Amino acid sequence: MRVELEARTDQPRWLTYGTPVVTVLAALAVGAVALVALGVNPIAAYETMFVGTLTSTFGVTETLVKAVPLVLTGLAVYVPLKAGLWNIGAEGQLYIGAVVGTWVGLNIDAGFLVLVPLALFGAGLAGGLYGAVPGYLRARYGVNEIIVSLMLTFVGVRVASYLVRGPMRGGEGNFPVSAVLPDAAQLPTLGGTSLHAGVLVTLVLVGVVAVVVSRTRTGFEVTFVGSNADAARGMGMHTARLYVFVFAVGGALAGLAGSMEIMGVQERLRPEFSPGYGFTAIPIALLGRNGAVRVLLAGLFFALLFVGGSSMEVAFGVPAALVDVVQALVVLFLITAEFFKRYRVSLVVGEPVVGGGPEV
Repeated sequence: MRVELEARTDQPRWLTYGTPVVTVLAALAVGAVALVALGVNPIAAYETMFVGTLTSTFGVTETLVKAVPLVLTGLAVYVPLKAGLWNIGAEGQLYIGAVVGTWVGLNIDAGFLVLVPLALFGAGLAGGLYGAVPGYLRARYGVNEIIVSLMLTFVGVRVASYLVRGPMRGGEGNFPVSAVLPDAAQLPTLGGTSLHAGVLVTLVLVGVVAVVVSRTRTGFEVTFVGSNADAARGMGMHTARLYVFVFAVGGALAGLAGSMEIMGVQERLRPEFSPGYGFTAIPIALLGRNGAVRVLLAGLFFALLFVGGSSMEVAFGVPAALVDVVQALVVLFLITAEFFKRYRVSLVVGEPVVGGGPEV
């Protein structure tokens, strides 16, 4: 008996949209096994994580605030992914944006209407330039963008750590932090809650990315290059320019995420202020790879995991690493689902395989 793998070209619509849902449910099911092994009722634990969080004002507010950097870094991975490239460096781009946004807020004397847009612009520009580096190296020299963007992540984190311990250090005590941002450099809150204006900015950016990708010539070219780069070059598309473009856009989005996290939540720059937003962005982009709005939904889901996971940890004494396990399972099941979506498995009994793919 032989197994023949044939490339699938006739994927049903329900499979495309149902895969993320099934992936999440499968990850939660395996997570429930871990909860049982820890002596915790998984139904009660998940009720606390999801229902308890979504039915409280504090839980909803914290989820939306946490979703801002997750959605933006998710878009930072999603945009290059549409061109068939992997931006693994959203975390480093986030730190560079946070550094520049904080520096602008602390060193430029201006009113709120000038300082906040200027700080966000500086953060986006710095993140975009930093993100364009792996795109340029891939386009110009064929250097693997995964390795370059990952290495630049560690550089970005270390640069931020050095600056906040040295030239940008402020405040009192022995803790390495910057000075507190002035009120004119902080994002305004909405309705007297901890929600900040970055939530609205994020929604606007999701809409802009969605329109650009699906309604413009540039978006069409990016998607076409991601589907078949050789054919795109044969049609005269400038693939090298598109590679730099998608990485610059991704870096700008990640830089904005870092700046808004400081300006809207933490109010001062700290070393390692991010709990790994840029790395969590990878499963978010994979879950939402069919559209920017789906990236938004995936970011909200992972924000819910972060906030609800903390509640579950306190209520049941569950290790915080369980949330990381669920995230890893989402990636694992996504990879598995992509394999079965991409190939049809045919069992051929008694006859050798002729063409159609490799033998297993």
